Amino acid sequence: MSDQRAFLERLPKAELHMHIEGSLEPEMLFALARRNGVKLAYDSVEALRAAYNFSRLQDFLDIYYQGMSVLRTEQDFYDLTTAYLQNAVADGVVHSEIFFDPQVHLGNGVGFDSVIGGIHRATVDAQERHGISTLIIMCFLRDLEEADAERTLDLALDHKEKIVGVGLDSAELGHPPSKFKRVFARARDAGFRLTAHAGEEGPPEYIWEALDVLGVERIDHGVRALEDPALVARLAAEQIALTVCPLSNLRLCVVDHMAKHPLRRLLESGLLATVNSDDPSYFGGYVNDNFIAVQDALGLNEGDLFKLSENSLVASFLPEVEKQAHIQRLRDIGQQ
Repeated sequence: MSDQRAFLERLPKAELHMHIEGSLEPEMLFALARRNGVKLAYDSVEALRAAYNFSRLQDFLDIYYQGMSVLRTEQDFYDLTTAYLQNAVADGVVHSEIFFDPQVHLGNGVGFDSVIGGIHRATVDAQERHGISTLIIMCFLRDLEEADAERTLDLALDHKEKIVGVGLDSAELGHPPSKFKRVFARARDAGFRLTAHAGEEGPPEYIWEALDVLGVERIDHGVRALEDPALVARLAAEQIALTVCPLSNLRLCVVDHMAKHPLRRLLESGLLATVNSDDPSYFGGYVNDNFIAVQDALGLNEGDLFKLSENSLVASFLPEVEKQAHIQRLRDIGQQ
């Protein structure tokens, strides 16, 4: 094990931007396809991995949604979530906030109860076994109509005790946050925490809309915020967190080289930036792989890594007492 990775594993951190379906490794994908009798477009793990050559978000989504077709039962979602949380624990993650996309599964004929039941049961077991806490965030697909999101929210209300918040993901271009104004207002009134993908492929204006029209507390991605000085000033003043995903940005050609990634500039601008893995099985690594990629490319020092870890805990939806306990443990490690 490299000294670099061993150091990162010691740092308690939260992961705030991880789609559970995006942690479906090809080996598990093929195993679940066999278990559930699902025919795949690829005949081997190697052929599937060879297809991971994305030039834009939509290229990735096309394969991503195919992969999700193998998830059919509550046990599938349990196994998938358990595998991710084991990887997270190994990376020093003490708290995770995971997204799931129920509309895709509903379209595949899988009931909402099966999806949330398997994910939630896995999080409970992981906390008992490993001490990692997990909060679950349901995302709406922005390339579907708001009415579909409204129907999905209706289903989620029966599972309010298992779902902490709602988000907005999928194809960003041409689907501004304002398209979902009514359903986010309903979610807020129901007591859900709010977040949204914005400013990945979409323009800074989408970040403004997510804040002012949807009323979100966090921005997922948000790397294009740097194009708008007024937006940067607001994000810094209000300490609105950005859940940045470096390897995802590279694989989806948001940046063409990791050395050009804006993470350092986000930190230098006083923004509450965090590091996350997004869809780790598709983009080449889990959270510590993302830390290592930006550390090497941007010349981040140990102080930067501590700051990013602290930011992740500050930006989490954890109760304040738990949040501060993790932050204190991180600071104690920093003083050793």
